[in-house]
Amino acid sequence: MARSTSGGPQRDAADDEILIVASRLKAYIDRKGGMKTSADVLPVLSDLVREAALVAIENARDDGRRTVKARDFQRR
Repeated sequence: MARSTSGGPQRDAADDEILIVASRLKAYIDRKGGMKTSADVLPVLSDLVREAALVAIENARDDGRRTVKARDFQRR
């Protein structure tokens, strides 16, 4: 996410893109639960992925790296 001149985050087109492969998610939910998946799930999951990615980016940056690694994504 780009930074605004005031120092806060600035939204761009990438903040609205769907980051989840719909067909794979729908197939997974069908296989595991025998359920259908509503289209409104995809933006919500994409937002969760974006939030986790931003935390991972900061963790890598705090560690002095320019590469995000699996360990930068912390499980709760």
